[in-house]
Amino acid sequence: MDVKILFPDNQELPFPSGITAAEAVKTWNKDIFSRIVAVKINKQPVDLSYQIKENAKLDLIDVTSGEGLSVLRHSISHVMAQAVQDVFSGAKVSIGPSIEDGFYYDFEYTEPFTVDDFTKIENRMKEIAAANHPFIREELTREAAVKLFEERNEHYKVELINDLPAEIKEVSIYKQGGYIDLCRGPHIPSTGMIKAFKLLSVAGAYWRGNENNKMLQRIYGTGFATEAELQDYLNLLEEAKKRDHRRLGRELDLFQVNEEAGAGLVIFHPKGMLLRYLIEDWEKKEHLKRGYDMVMGPQILKVDLWKKSGHFDHYRDNMYFTEVDEQVYGIKPMNCLSHMLIYKSKIRSYRDLPLRYFELGTVHRHEKTGVLHGLMRVRQFTQDDAHILCTPEQLNSEIRAIADFVSYAMGIFGFEYEVELSTRPEKSIGSDADWDLATSALENALKDNNIRYDVNEGDGAFYGPKIDFKLKDALKRKWQCATIQCDFTLPERFDLSYIGADGEKHRPVMLHRVILGAIERFMGVLIEHYAGAFPVWLSPTQCMLLTVTDKHIPYAQTVHDRLIASGIRSERYFENEKLGYKIRQAQMQKIPYMLVIGDKEVEAGAVAPRSRDGQNLGSMPVDEFIRLIQDQCEKKQ
Repeated sequence: MDVKILFPDNQELPFPSGITAAEAVKTWNKDIFSRIVAVKINKQPVDLSYQIKENAKLDLIDVTSGEGLSVLRHSISHVMAQAVQDVFSGAKVSIGPSIEDGFYYDFEYTEPFTVDDFTKIENRMKEIAAANHPFIREELTREAAVKLFEERNEHYKVELINDLPAEIKEVSIYKQGGYIDLCRGPHIPSTGMIKAFKLLSVAGAYWRGNENNKMLQRIYGTGFATEAELQDYLNLLEEAKKRDHRRLGRELDLFQVNEEAGAGLVIFHPKGMLLRYLIEDWEKKEHLKRGYDMVMGPQILKVDLWKKSGHFDHYRDNMYFTEVDEQVYGIKPMNCLSHMLIYKSKIRSYRDLPLRYFELGTVHRHEKTGVLHGLMRVRQFTQDDAHILCTPEQLNSEIRAIADFVSYAMGIFGFEYEVELSTRPEKSIGSDADWDLATSALENALKDNNIRYDVNEGDGAFYGPKIDFKLKDALKRKWQCATIQCDFTLPERFDLSYIGADGEKHRPVMLHRVILGAIERFMGVLIEHYAGAFPVWLSPTQCMLLTVTDKHIPYAQTVHDRLIASGIRSERYFENEKLGYKIRQAQMQKIPYMLVIGDKEVEAGAVAPRSRDGQNLGSMPVDEFIRLIQDQCEKKQ
C-alpha cells in the first residue's frame, strides 16, 4: 500500500508504506540531505529513521536553522552524558536539554567537576562522535522503562517516569553506543554528524529547580554544525566577557549587588542612579507626549485583591507576602491592580476612552537564587508599566501606537529587534472567545503595521496573549524587553465598565504594556550594548577637566562651574598626577570628552576637547563646547 508525501516545494510523491523519512527525503532531493538532522511529519518533529505509514506533509529541519541546531545540541548533550559516565565511574545523569546558545546536562557525582576535567570529557566525546554510533529510538511501556533504569541505578530517570501523567502508558528511550537515555527526541541520525563542540562552564543546580532537592552539577556546552561557526561563537563569548555589565558596573562605579543587603537587590551608586534618571526622565516626557497619565500605586495590596485578579492562584509562588494588623498583604509583583482601581473610582463614558495609565512602578518577584544575574535578573525592579483601557473598536489603533512607540524607543537607543506573538498557555483564565478575540487583535495590528513576526505557541500570559519585542544588542544577542498583552479577563473580574453611546454599560478591553521593560535589565543591556561607552546624552559624566599643573586649577574650576551651570555633566581631575596618567584614567572611565587645561587654554580662555576615541577637536571657546554637548543631547547622540 502506498502513502503520499507532500514535500516543502508542494510536490507530492507516492512511496511504499513504512518508508523512512530519510529515504523519502533522499528520493525527493538528495543534494540537501546532508544538512537535514530531522523532519516534521504533519508538524510533529521526528527522527529521520521514522517510518511513514500514512499520507503526510513533510517539512525539513535543517542543521543551519534554529530548530536544527537545537536537535544537534540536544544530541551532543547525550554524547556528553555518555562521556562523563565513561570518564567518571558512578556519575548519575538527570536531564540534559538544549538551550538558546548550547546545551547542558545535570549530574550527581561525589567529587566536584572542574574546568580542568573538560579536556578529558571532550576527548571521550570526540571518540564517541568518530565511532558514528546511530541514535536508536525505542518505545517502552512505563513499567519496562522503570525496570530498565532501576537496573542501571538511574533513580532520576525513574522519578521522571513515575511523575508522568497516568494517561501516558509508553515512553521513548534513545541508545547510542551502549548509552541509554530517557528522551522524547528527535535526534540526529548518528554521532558522526557531531563536528564542533566546546564545554564552557560548570555550576550548581538543584534537581528540578527545587531548593529543597539535592544540588547537582550542571555542565554547560555549545555546539555548531561547523568548526568555523564554533570559533565565531567563542570569539563572541570573549567579547561578551569584556562587556559584562557586572564587571563594567564595578569599573565605572555604577551599581553593586551586595550579599549584606540581599541577593537580587541592586544598590545604585551616584553615576548609576544618574544614568537611570536620564532614561526615566526621557521616558516620562515621551509618555506625556503620547497622552499617558502618570499614576502610582502602593507596594502592598490586600491578598483578597490578588485572589480576585487570579494572581494568587497562578502567580503566588513568585510573590512575597506580609501581614499587617492580622491582615495578609501581597507585595506587588505587577502594577495592574492599582490601575484598575483608579479606573473604577468613578463612572466612565466612552468619550473618556482610551485611558492610558503610566507608572514607573517598583515590583518584587521571588526569583530563584540560581537565576539571579547582576541587573538582568533581580528580585526588586522597576517596570515602565502602562495599562490602557479602551473600547474594542479602539484596540487596533492603540496596539499599533504602542508598536510605533517601541520602534521609536529602540531607534533612540540604537537597537534592532524581532517580534513574537505568544498564544494561550495551558494554565490560563478566560473564555475561548475572549482569547480568540485578543489574539486576533494583536495579530491584525502587527499585520496593519507591516511588522514581521513569529508565533510562539503557548507562551502567553495566564490572562491573555502577548506581543514580545526582542531587541538585539551590538553582539546580536536577543533580550526580552518590550511587550504588549491583551486582556479581556481582568476587566471582567474587576467589573470594569463604561457607558457607551447607546447609554448602556459595556466592558472595556485592557492592554498591559512596557516599552523598555524592567529598567534594571534595560540598563544592564545598555551597558553591554555600548560596552560602557554611552552616547553623550546618556553619559553620567560628559566631560572631564584635566589640569596640566596646579597653576591651571583656578581657570579649570571656572570652566567647570560654567559647564555645570549650563547643564553639562562635568567632572574634575585636578590631582597632581602626570597628564598621560590622567588621560588614561578618563579613557578607562569611558568619558566622551576630556578637556585638557594648560597654558594655551588659560591664555585663550578656551578649551581643547579630546574625544574618548583619541580625536582632537582643536581649541574652541567654552560656549562653543557647551553648544556641541547640547546639540548632541538634543539629537540623542
